[in-house]
Amino acid sequence: MSELPQVLVAGNPNAGKTTLFNQLAGTRARTGNYPGVTVDRRSARIRIGEREVELVDVPGTYSLTASSPEERIAVDAVLGDEDGTKVVCVVADATALARGLYLTLQVLECGFPTVLALNMMDEAAAQQLRIDADGLATALGCPVVPIEARNRVGLDELQTAIGSVLDGDGPPEPALEWGSAVEAAVATVAEAYAHVEDTRRREAWARWALMSHLEGTDLELPAKVRDACASARAVTEEDLDVQLVAARYAAVDELVRDHVEGEVSAGSSRRDRFDRWLTHPVFGMLAFALVMLVVFEALFSWSEPLIGWVEEGIVFSQEMLRATMPEGIFTDLLVEGVVAGVGNVLVFVPQIALLFLLLGFLEDCGYLARVAFVIDRLMKGVGLHGKAFVPLLGGFACAVPAVMATRTLSDRRDRLVTMLALPLMSCSARLPVYVLVVATVFAHQGDVLGFLSVGAVALFAMYALSLGGTLAAAAVLRRTVLKGPRPTMVLELPPYRMPLARNLLVSTWGRVKSFLVDAGTVILALTIVLWALLTFPQDSAVTERFDAERAEVTATLEGEEEADALALIAQAEASAQLERSAAGRLGKAIEPALEPLGMDWRLGIGVIGAFAAREVFVSTLGIVFGVGDEVDEESDTLREELRSAEWPDGRSLMTPLAGVSLMVFFVFACQCMSTIAVVRRESGSWKWPILMFSYMSVLAYVASLLVFQVGSAMGWGT
Repeated sequence: MSELPQVLVAGNPNAGKTTLFNQLAGTRARTGNYPGVTVDRRSARIRIGEREVELVDVPGTYSLTASSPEERIAVDAVLGDEDGTKVVCVVADATALARGLYLTLQVLECGFPTVLALNMMDEAAAQQLRIDADGLATALGCPVVPIEARNRVGLDELQTAIGSVLDGDGPPEPALEWGSAVEAAVATVAEAYAHVEDTRRREAWARWALMSHLEGTDLELPAKVRDACASARAVTEEDLDVQLVAARYAAVDELVRDHVEGEVSAGSSRRDRFDRWLTHPVFGMLAFALVMLVVFEALFSWSEPLIGWVEEGIVFSQEMLRATMPEGIFTDLLVEGVVAGVGNVLVFVPQIALLFLLLGFLEDCGYLARVAFVIDRLMKGVGLHGKAFVPLLGGFACAVPAVMATRTLSDRRDRLVTMLALPLMSCSARLPVYVLVVATVFAHQGDVLGFLSVGAVALFAMYALSLGGTLAAAAVLRRTVLKGPRPTMVLELPPYRMPLARNLLVSTWGRVKSFLVDAGTVILALTIVLWALLTFPQDSAVTERFDAERAEVTATLEGEEEADALALIAQAEASAQLERSAAGRLGKAIEPALEPLGMDWRLGIGVIGAFAAREVFVSTLGIVFGVGDEVDEESDTLREELRSAEWPDGRSLMTPLAGVSLMVFFVFACQCMSTIAVVRRESGSWKWPILMFSYMSVLAYVASLLVFQVGSAMGWGT
């Protein structure tokens, strides 16, 4: 329990809790115009008047009856630590006040000092809704403050209200007509909470436990409480859960009837017209495909100038190191390992940042909720819950937080299916691989339909393939190891809102920074290891042979001819030493298994490194193909090295078919230790991550094999 008094920011999903939290705390927690964005509790220390408090942002919940892991976090935050000083700030959407009032009544029942923040008052005014905040405050017995969290309107008044209740008495208990059956049942269950001294709190917990038991979400209740709930339920034939809910909604209806006036304006009819198109089974999917195609065109084409600047910076850094440091192993490590390796990932930051920015815009404006509604029809057919769209979309960025976001699903089977399938979604760590391959093999292929680059179409195809593979995997899992009934979805479509530029930029930077920190530490460590594996052991016989060749060139040639000949000898020596290194021997050992996929031992080394983290693949190839090369702005790039790479018989290594085969392998392979670890944590067992790694590895190999062999048989191998 925190030593500071707590101020909990609670409320329904998509009511603006995290936006309010960010405004009060000055933090950069993720926000979004979609239910279920917050899946964990966040806290920050702030000052309310003269006091320092701990401000806590908890996941959204419609009630204190937890039906999912994220709601359980919210319930534990509100009901836990019964001896601590606590204020609950319930954030309610003013345009949908009834839903917020239901949760507010439950909090008031517990006797906690409470403040009701009526958020989005500007939208309520636009819909011609008039809310009597003062009358509502009198009826509830707690402060009611109208606010606009996005615009910082009413926040000073809200902080004043929170400060006023910090040291005051709790609100009066709501006068609800529970009925004799409910009161008798509550009295029975309250005996199991005899250790709670406050009678009001004890009865509130009894109602919560009874409702949890009736809804089958009581697995974490103490055995004594579950037994008491069962006993209370056994002595009556009445529907206790219906009476509990009806009593609260009767009070909610009365509050809305007495303190809210007006009707929804014609503005919502315009929203309805948009929704008829965007949620249409056919036109909605076509719109989604078009939007994503624009996103991928932007990723491939619009960021090219930024990529060029980053590449120039990397080359400049390598030149400076070579010019200022003496020749030797340490200089080679810095230039060919650290700078080239990490640089070959940094060069793709423009695409990653643009991906996060565009997806953040689509989420914040309310469009992604419509996509979830449309795609639910498809997802139900393969056994996924419609709300799984949010974790799946998060998988485009990173599978680790996406797996954590499966907490928004109430059914454990739904969560397992989603978390085992979503690593097939093409995360941002795959994007550098895709862009590298596309830029290598499709750079001069012309346009499609006269306005789309082949690279953008190829990139779109990989993301479409990952989505199709995810849905197919979910269908198989749902019909085999995780059989169960078809899930249903209830989803609130949020209003359309123009995202705040500051929130978008802050959120994008936070995600890019997280990617760089996570990727950079892994890449730096593995780059050093890979450089050592690629450099050692040194074959003295090879060194002696090429030393003799150098001596002969020095004795017979002069000037530019001598320099060119020595450069060719250096490259040949580096290639010969690389084949005899530890990494070269390992690559040669697995080459027979990779050759049917269109990969040689050099690409095999990259694939092995990528099983630690996919983004390591690019830096690994930077080492493999950069050893022995002189720095040159045109020829000393990874793309040029790949284009010129050949098989021993002279065939080109990176043909378009080989590139597609390589990308398909990365679409399906489970190459991320962090994802495996988080699936283990969220599932509570090692059998699920082992199953995930096994089926994805087999699927990756078979799919890549089919692409390359079928393509070669049809004459596409050149």
